[in-house]
Amino acid sequence: MLKESYAVLERLRHPEHVFYASSSDDYRYVWIRDTVYMSLPYANKPDSRYEQTYHRLFDLFLSYEWKLDQLCTRRPEHVWEYIHARYSAELKEIHNQEWGHAQHDMIGAFLYGTGLGLRQGKRMLRDPRDIDIVRKLVAYLERLEYWHDPDNGMWEEGRELHASSVGACVAGLKAVQPYVNVPETLIERGLRTLLTLFPRESESKPCDLALLSLVYPYRLFTGFLGGKIVANVRERLLRARGVIRYEGDSYYSTLERAYGRSQPAGFYLGSEAEWTFGLPWLALCCRELGQDDDAKRFLALTESVMLEPGVWPELYYAGTSVPNPNTPLGWSTAMYILAKEAIAPPLEQRHMAQRAKATP
Repeated sequence: MLKESYAVLERLRHPEHVFYASSSDDYRYVWIRDTVYMSLPYANKPDSRYEQTYHRLFDLFLSYEWKLDQLCTRRPEHVWEYIHARYSAELKEIHNQEWGHAQHDMIGAFLYGTGLGLRQGKRMLRDPRDIDIVRKLVAYLERLEYWHDPDNGMWEEGRELHASSVGACVAGLKAVQPYVNVPETLIERGLRTLLTLFPRESESKPCDLALLSLVYPYRLFTGFLGGKIVANVRERLLRARGVIRYEGDSYYSTLERAYGRSQPAGFYLGSEAEWTFGLPWLALCCRELGQDDDAKRFLALTESVMLEPGVWPELYYAGTSVPNPNTPLGWSTAMYILAKEAIAPPLEQRHMAQRAKATP
């Protein structure tokens, strides 16, 4: 199924090498966050796909460098002044929709992915202008005081101080620190916030699917702390066909059509949508924690809710086998590829590993 899964990602690849989140009408946009996660399967591959994706993201930042220059010297006063997380099919900012643009995690994710590629020996930085963008993004996070600045978070909803956003920034800053100047205090402030919030995602959310990012891919919490996050997600958020984002989530709730999304969170308990990428994400986190049997079970569960080879919807409606229209969701496909290659590597990779072990 890996071959079919990669084929799905390729169908979602934008002509300019970034990724559409989905081919559905509602999701045929380019999110920086989705593109980062959808590019991860290529990070350790010998071709140039990973660099091509990041080079286009660098070009995107360069086209809005004038905004970044302003934000390096003053904090934004309006939400539209933040660096946007989502772009049109033409890779332009979207100004005709109300949207939560304060999404610090996507900046951290981009920096993390850049550092990851550099560690893999890839040519991520083409020239001094790309290096300047990295420096300015670091300065942007410092000017925002990301460690205590409420943002819209991974789910682009109400502004709070989100552990997953702070963690993404910490991981991103650590990843590029060998290549540009990142003051150690800038990282330490974020780490202190993470420990203060632990094990919560935010003031309103004691548990959240986004917290898994602190275990994988960012590897900020390992051992007991990482185990606590995964255990909480399994106990509170795991469902039959996916993982709900958080308790009381109204997005695609089975009550949303009749009652909208403005009711208190408690109103939606038991009706939350089940997100498919939560299953391979749990598999990857379990593998990070050495819980190999659980990792294999979550991988098998991922495959059991697949619609066709390589295709998963964004989510299933609560307690049903009915998917929502955002199908295929590239993020789910990418997480499956990562889990499949890590937990049940292709035959050729297994043979190479066996030969390496047998070599004196």
